Amino acid sequence: MSKVKTAFFCSNCGYESAKWLGKCPACASWNTFTEEVLDKGGQEESWDDYSADKRNSKTVALSDVAGHPEKRILSKDPELNRVLGGGIVPGSIVLVAGEPGIGKSTLFLQNGLQLGNLKVLYISGEESEQQIKMRADRLKISNDQFFLLTETATQVIFKEIKKLKPQLVIVDSVQTLQSNMIESSAGSVSQIRECAAEFQRFAKDTGTPVFLIGHITKDGAIAGPKILEHMVDTVLQFEGDRHYAYRILRTLKNRFGSTAELGIYEMTGDGMRIVSNPSEILIAQREEQLSGSAIAATLEGMRPLLIEVQALVTQSVYGTPQRTVTGFDLRRLQLLLAVLEKRGGFHFGAKDVFVNIAGGIKVEDPSIDLAVICALLSSYEDVPLPAHICFAGEVGLNGEIRAVNRIEQRIAEAEKLGFEKIIVSRYNKKSFDPKAYKINVVALSRVDEVYRQLF
Repeated sequence: MSKVKTAFFCSNCGYESAKWLGKCPACASWNTFTEEVLDKGGQEESWDDYSADKRNSKTVALSDVAGHPEKRILSKDPELNRVLGGGIVPGSIVLVAGEPGIGKSTLFLQNGLQLGNLKVLYISGEESEQQIKMRADRLKISNDQFFLLTETATQVIFKEIKKLKPQLVIVDSVQTLQSNMIESSAGSVSQIRECAAEFQRFAKDTGTPVFLIGHITKDGAIAGPKILEHMVDTVLQFEGDRHYAYRILRTLKNRFGSTAELGIYEMTGDGMRIVSNPSEILIAQREEQLSGSAIAATLEGMRPLLIEVQALVTQSVYGTPQRTVTGFDLRRLQLLLAVLEKRGGFHFGAKDVFVNIAGGIKVEDPSIDLAVICALLSSYEDVPLPAHICFAGEVGLNGEIRAVNRIEQRIAEAEKLGFEKIIVSRYNKKSFDPKAYKINVVALSRVDEVYRQLF
């Protein structure tokens, strides 16, 4: 029997070392090396043993490569098609990550069941067949071409794949898989890397699309080595607040489309419901006559959204004023308060300030600065903002309102939802024709002009 071979792997980036190191040379993380047993004697089976044709690799000129029009498989879920760049690409491998209980398994079980024209194999290493059947019964979708396999050993999985010849494979989850090529336990760095590599070879050799569902760490990063994200074609992040029903499917990497797309769902008892017009939902519960509320015309990916920004400014009871935010960057709020203090003369230094983005979503678009400032001023003066008005503009340190991108889409979305006025930056005037819209577009250049216009 050959000697057992061990190596040390960085659990953060997957760097391999012959000996233990305190600091990883690749990612500079401390105390991340773990020892794992390797056994690459070639006695075990992998996908290569089941592939019918071995590729004969040779050098070719780029001009000799024949280009083929890209064919995509359209799923019944338009939001998934959107984030994938127009549909599922044959031979692609997609990694989907998210928090436990967010709805990853439900979403892809639902999508697999809806593809009645394809033979779909759902591989589960976490749930039994009865558990998956219970969830499928709840979704109320029947499909005779949908097959289950509850297995974690990759050599058994590829034997079943060779017999069934599925047209789409869903793996839930990649952290539970175990290859006999590696002797370490399931979920370790080397196991995740080897199992993902086997599925990558299978996807490319057969042209079968593969969805790998993955876990995330307590820091929010995808569990396993960073090389896992480099190996796959597309990385999707499924996120949302578990206290709210809304979920966002966001593209982090896509070799076949834009990374600026996202899909929005609502978690219901019957599965994931597609939210085709999220703006109406995010501003549906708004009371018009209350102060401290403003509507921002923002963009999430390529999609325009109208969201409600709520602010509350009160006299500070304690010595140090509080600054509390939900769904917005705290440092950005402190910057905006400093602008109002310096450029507008408003004394927020002795006030408690609370800012909330309604609906439980998190916004990073700087174009909501103007709406945040107007909500703060409305609460400070205790004067409600006029009805049917919204805002789109970034605020600079000198109190100027800076231009934002794709202003036409924001104006069109506000007009579609029945708003009568939108305040934008004067520097955006070259980007659109105000006469082309029924909505009144007001272009201003400074925060004090906005204050005089509203109050």
